[in-house]
Amino acid sequence: MQRLILMRHAEAERAAGSGRDRDRGLSARGRSDAVAMGRALAARGLRPDLALVSPAARTRQTWDLLHDAFGDVQIRDDEALFNGGADTLRRLVEGAGDEAGCLMLVAHNPGVHLLAVEYLVESAASPSVLERMTGGFPPGAAAIFSVDAAGRPVLEGWLRPRDLAGE
Repeated sequence: MQRLILMRHAEAERAAGSGRDRDRGLSARGRSDAVAMGRALAARGLRPDLALVSPAARTRQTWDLLHDAFGDVQIRDDEALFNGGADTLRRLVEGAGDEAGCLMLVAHNPGVHLLAVEYLVESAASPSVLERMTGGFPPGAAAIFSVDAAGRPVLEGWLRPRDLAGE
């Protein structure tokens, strides 16, 4: 793996008709943000070979809207991605690392956020970068990491839906 994209699902509805958290779908804004994020990533040449996607409705819908910008991508869902902690997400990312040049993970907070911060700390990111990331990982945001020869992710970019206005 040369590149890793960690993404939180786009903005979701507050509740699902079933009452189950995993059934919450995207809000209208979330659908719009997911389409914009897919276009923005693709315009930057960021097209995953493999996507690890939580089976929750909001992550699947986010992926479905992103996917249109990427073309053919292998997808894998894993129950462990649904509200998995940073350690679980890391294990899944590392386990799939040899399968893709660009790997994308679409999952949930706090796991996505905590994993991104862990990678920043491990790569000795500057205090300003750490401060920016510790401020939160909003719905629909993506942290893009290049992976060095030793397998360490180093932050390459940080995109939030609100930053994409006009793209």
